[in-house]
Amino acid sequence: MIDPDKRKAIYYLHEAGKSARQIARDFGISRNTVKNIIAMEGEPKSPDIVRKDTIEVDQELIKKLYVRCNGWMERVHELLLEEENIDIAYSTLTRKIREMGLRRSVKPRCDKVADEPGAEMQHDTSPFDVLVGDKKIRVQASVIYLRYSKIRYLKFYRSFRRFDMKCFFHEALCHWNYCAPICIIDNTNLARLRGTGKQALITPEMEKFGQRYGFEFKCHAVGHANRKAGNERSFYTVESNFFPGREFSSMDDLNQQAFDWATKKISLRPVSKTGLIPTQAFDYEKTYLKHIPSFVTPPYLSLERDIDQYGFIAFGANFYWVPGKGRYTVTVLQYSDQIKIYRARKLLQSYELPGSDVRNKRISPPGQPEPVHQPKYRKKPTEHEEKKLRALSEEVDSYLTFSVQEKGKAKHTFIRSLYRLYQKLALPVFLDTVQRALKYRITDISSVERIALLNLVNSGYDIPTIESDLNLQENPTYLEGALTDEVDLSTFDQFTGDDDDG
Repeated sequence: MIDPDKRKAIYYLHEAGKSARQIARDFGISRNTVKNIIAMEGEPKSPDIVRKDTIEVDQELIKKLYVRCNGWMERVHELLLEEENIDIAYSTLTRKIREMGLRRSVKPRCDKVADEPGAEMQHDTSPFDVLVGDKKIRVQASVIYLRYSKIRYLKFYRSFRRFDMKCFFHEALCHWNYCAPICIIDNTNLARLRGTGKQALITPEMEKFGQRYGFEFKCHAVGHANRKAGNERSFYTVESNFFPGREFSSMDDLNQQAFDWATKKISLRPVSKTGLIPTQAFDYEKTYLKHIPSFVTPPYLSLERDIDQYGFIAFGANFYWVPGKGRYTVTVLQYSDQIKIYRARKLLQSYELPGSDVRNKRISPPGQPEPVHQPKYRKKPTEHEEKKLRALSEEVDSYLTFSVQEKGKAKHTFIRSLYRLYQKLALPVFLDTVQRALKYRITDISSVERIALLNLVNSGYDIPTIESDLNLQENPTYLEGALTDEVDLSTFDQFTGDDDDG
């Protein structure tokens, strides 16, 4: 293909009186090509060449069959041949259907939006598998990003609900004290009620939430994630720059390092190509952003909880003690970092929420003695007993691996029973019992106890005799104690059942 400039030059040389032979020699092309270019006055061939098909098919017939076959073009091709006796090539048929616009249209181009100061911010989430401590867990990374200044706020969650989304926006916007009037999001059900893209309708709850800060949510078109390319790039930077070489002991440690990285380190680094420094650009962009109100009520959830007979309420896998002596229903207001316990609009107690890794813990007001009793439904784990048993020998470790395949109550009951048997027996007798139970694949704890009893009988173990002083009753101390009143033990009748936690 000869480019348009060369074609123009050939035509101008011909107009100047140069022969076709000489032009062909100078440009290294054939004389016939030169003559064709001169005949077309140097203009290129029109690319819009309408192809004329040898077989003409009525468009109304194609539409009718297309609807009848629910869009399956192979079946349309078969019916044209079977019913209409039209032998048209399959590729020709598919081209005609595309030209008629019956197939789903090609995605339109994404509009290019200029980076205007104070115009918009973007929010999105992305899952990551992170090694926290010695365990790999799935976390959701949430990023809010100012399009012009490229400044971002990052936080990780084990799960991301609508309440978490509200808390994240409150935390990020209060940290900046500014927000853009528009926040671009994907078509997530956390904020969208129905519809997609420009036709998306935001839920009234999230619409009112945004109005409190001075912004509104807008969804981008389906499949156009590059509309919030700044956030997509942020996730790549998190994966390639934040995670490598860092270790995290807990979720709190992960979020603290993420906060320092996003607000203190990456925000001071010049952006590639433009060399823009986010913090400096943010200082300039502040004059175009909306200043959030001086005080905005933090988002919270209202929950109902019943106080058990020991004064505890269950919340978030932990137990919180409520002051007072009565048993009644209380209202718990859950914030992002604390809970407040109310009854009849009166604040009874507030607690700072522990880390997400803290579970099954009794929590009481700081500076006061801990309650004597345990919560009613407090779980009693057996990690300590299992760890101690597995450390005894390889046989015990193998037996526990074989026996405790089930989870839940049956597992803990078996481990507690086996641990009590370990405390009752001498170590050689216990190891021999476990070894025989593993050999015959016995998991019933009563059968294991009978094996232990059989080992004691066959081993010829004799109970040692204890020498006692027969003249004990003549001892002056004994005679003095016999004259005192009997001890009243009725106060201990209320304590029933085993208390594994002491």
